[in-house]
Order: sequence, then structure tokens, then C-alpha cells
Amino acid sequence: MQNFISIPFKAEKHSGLSEVNGIAKFSQAGIVFEFESKLFGLISEGVKEARIPATEILDVKFKKGIFRRGAKIKIRTRSLAAIAGIPNDGGTVTLNIKAADFDLAQEAIDKLQTDLTELKIEQAQQAAALPPTHTPVSVLFDESEDETQELK
Repeated sequence: MQNFISIPFKAEKHSGLSEVNGIAKFSQAGIVFEFESKLFGLISEGVKEARIPATEILDVKFKKGIFRRGAKIKIRTRSLAAIAGIPNDGGTVTLNIKAADFDLAQEAIDKLQTDLTELKIEQAQQAAALPPTHTPVSVLFDESEDETQELK
């Protein structure tokens, strides 16, 4: 059984000088990108693969466009290192979606957002289950020994 949803996408790199065509695979673990960049639409840089783990995804938004045309998926991450190998614009990965893949893209984003919400709840529960931090011994003793009286 397939545990991910594949969506074909297009993107731009180097302010439009490179065209990127690829497939984004959305799963509970995160997003895997397989893509090929072509400089000026002619010179291929080869097929590359990049991954963004679910723990690194800050948010994912689905922009619907007009009449299913111009639909986009926008992905923001917690760090720029997570999207170092992926075409991005100022830390946001923008995937242009064809009208034919509109429903599939919407389904993938809805499922990923649900998975991310569950992950955040799970992380919060794990953090709450941790024991409290210990008080350092130095805080327990102050320097008021001058006021201390000897016992008789």
C-alpha cells in the first residue's frame, strides 16, 4: 500500500533563469522532492532528490488560484538548512500545480496538515511528561552565614 501522495509540480530557480520540473511526495514523515532543473529551459543539471522531515516543517499552505488555475503549495520550514537543496524564494518553497492535479494537491495538503497537528500534539505531550528540571545546589544556599548563630 502506498503511504504517500505524489504531486507533479513546476517551480523557478535563480529568478526565473532555471525552470524546475518535479514530483513532490507528501507523507506522514515529511516531503520528498524529485526534480530536474534546466537552465534557460535547455541545459539540464540532472535529477536531484531532497527531503524535508515533518519535524522541520513550520507550515504548509494551499493557494487555490482562479478556477483551479494558478494553484500553489507554499512550504515554510523551521530552518533554511532544511531547504538548502530545494528551489526556494526567501525561505519559502513554492510549488506551482497544474489544474489537473488540483484535487490531489488539496488532498495531500489536508492530510499533511492533519499529520503535522498530530505531531505537534505528540511533541507537547512528550514535553509535558518530562520530569521538571532540578534546582542547582548553589541556589539552595545563600551567603548569609554571618547571621547564623551557633547552636548551644
